[in-house]
Amino acid sequence: MKLLENKNVIITGGSRGIGKGIAEIFAKHGANVAFTYNSSSSAAEELENHLKSFGVNAKAYQSDASDFEQAQKLADDVIQDFGNIDVLVNNAGITKDNLLMRMSEEDFDKVINVNLNSVFNLTKAVLRPMLKQKHGSIINISSVVGLKGNAGQANYSASKAGVIGFSKSVALELGSRNIRSNVIAPGFIETEMTDKLDEKTVQGWRQAIPLKRGGTPEDVANACVFLASDMSNYITGQTLSVDGGMLT
Repeated sequence: MKLLENKNVIITGGSRGIGKGIAEIFAKHGANVAFTYNSSSSAAEELENHLKSFGVNAKAYQSDASDFEQAQKLADDVIQDFGNIDVLVNNAGITKDNLLMRMSEEDFDKVINVNLNSVFNLTKAVLRPMLKQKHGSIINISSVVGLKGNAGQANYSASKAGVIGFSKSVALELGSRNIRSNVIAPGFIETEMTDKLDEKTVQGWRQAIPLKRGGTPEDVANACVFLASDMSNYITGQTLSVDGGMLT
């Protein structure tokens, strides 16, 4: 059963990691996928062709979600190419970890700009078309760190907590227009980024998780499918932790 048949979706930061996992699962469920990438055009082109193999429309856009004008242009381009926007997944994000004593103003500002401002920029950009069509699902990727904090990640935690507050406000503002806004808060998800970490460290993290494993991009993507689909029509303003029980 394809839960997202003919839905048009924007995914920011879609060319690798969690974003790539979401794009693949969405395509398998019948969604037409517009995704953004930052620098690697070859990886983006490869993913675009892979998504099309599922019989859906797919297109990669080089766009910086933290830039207000670029976000607006992206929404305009997607509407021109796809017709409308049913679902927005705000996934673009970076880390610049350091203890607060050593954290520069630049590293704080950069993380807030990419992780939080981008959510505002893209949500603002899709607002008019979603209001016009009187439906839409906005899914914002936060983190368990946005719920519990983490030493050495004051900037990242602040940005991801901000995403949750923003999403709840959007849910309250737009619920009457049938536009839903929800949050996914992933825990320790194993991607190409975590592959570079020391295996002993990673194993220690796995053991601290009740389910005794790290999550996969597919685990996050499956939760996104639910929130993007009509199965979650009466769910808005919620934060769903996909963390193997880390916050239990």
